[in-house]
Amino acid sequence: MASADPEPVYDSQINQAEALAYWNSIPATVNGMLGGYPQISRIDLRGSLNFLEKLRRLHNSPKGVFLGPLRRGVDCGAGIGRVTAGFLSKVCEVIDVVEPVEKFANEARGARMSGEGRVGEVYVAGLQDWLPSEQYDLIWNQWCLGHLTDQELNEYLLKCRMALTLGGWIVIKENMSTDPEEKDIFDEVDSSVTRTDRKFRKLFALAELKIVKMEVQLGFPKKLFPVKFYALQPG
Repeated sequence: MASADPEPVYDSQINQAEALAYWNSIPATVNGMLGGYPQISRIDLRGSLNFLEKLRRLHNSPKGVFLGPLRRGVDCGAGIGRVTAGFLSKVCEVIDVVEPVEKFANEARGARMSGEGRVGEVYVAGLQDWLPSEQYDLIWNQWCLGHLTDQELNEYLLKCRMALTLGGWIVIKENMSTDPEEKDIFDEVDSSVTRTDRKFRKLFALAELKIVKMEVQLGFPKKLFPVKFYALQPG
């Protein structure tokens, strides 16, 4: 009896040069960042703030380190700084930015903060190339990890793990695959992969990270992929 065809390795199709070319063709606007759905920005930012507030109430440091503003956070795959300005500036004193598209990074530098936080270092680099030089209370990753292969994502998570302060969190907010056979989905348009919950959990375990809180973002149009938060700590 012939063996079944092996499952395709979807992340092997990722081409970061093509992904960069795609994003360089997108206008540096909220509409561009959100794929033509600018109306979800407020819902998204409010959902992220609520998630972090619940996380901090559940997992405060014994010394009270996280009772006030977080000392330093980083917005990874920040785009034009929509999340930096609209959310992270309300919860962090300083927010570093990692963004591979230079025109987006320039927008993030000058973004008007809605909170008291300020932009610190701006790294024009892909996540696979970024070398953290600070320790972070919060490493925020949103709608960007699909451009990394599984191996790159594992290596990236290990870097993030080492860059956390004691009691800090890596938060991942990403689309979830809706494939009926629970497989990852490759998008040829922007050369990215939408992963399953099972794949994310496998990669977290490989990086020796534990999930301390998980939640689904509510209020997005049903035609969009479901979006899930994962808060991770070493463990």
